[in-house]
Amino acid sequence: MLKPGDTAPPFDLPCAAGDRAGRLRLSQIDSEMVVLFFYPHDFSFICPTEVVGLHKSREAFAAEHTSVVAVSVDDVETHLRWARELGGISYPLLADEGGKLARAYGVFDESAGLAMRATFILDSKRTIVYCVACPVNVGRSVSETLRVVRALRSGRMCPADWEPSVNPAPPIRTTDS
Repeated sequence: MLKPGDTAPPFDLPCAAGDRAGRLRLSQIDSEMVVLFFYPHDFSFICPTEVVGLHKSREAFAAEHTSVVAVSVDDVETHLRWARELGGISYPLLADEGGKLARAYGVFDESAGLAMRATFILDSKRTIVYCVACPVNVGRSVSETLRVVRALRSGRMCPADWEPSVNPAPPIRTTDS
């Protein structure tokens, strides 16, 4: 699995974006940060809780200048059907058929033929600054992913359970103050 400090492998993959099929390249994403999260497959038990949770938090991630992109081995048509069933998803679902991108990030489970549950946060230079992987039977916390994005963007030393509302950045002093 890739680690912080590694350059994020680029991609150019088909995707479901809203209610349409399209393509997305990493180089097209112009946000300051990117949350790239891999999940096993559509129409499963745990994956919709993560996908819908990130969708519901879209405004909070956008406020942090952060794009969200999901990746699984499902094809675009499956993504489109699943997104409709979920009530719509506001970010791209990449179709990594065959798992080439998951392999590039080191998160493809060869025996299952699926991506592991793994989250990568990329900075503006598309360097990996954070990553986490967990067993397929354990869902990830959307609020923790958002907390980590906020901590990374703060540029501060952020202890466990740091929250910007609890430990806001000190005010910037100018000579006029």
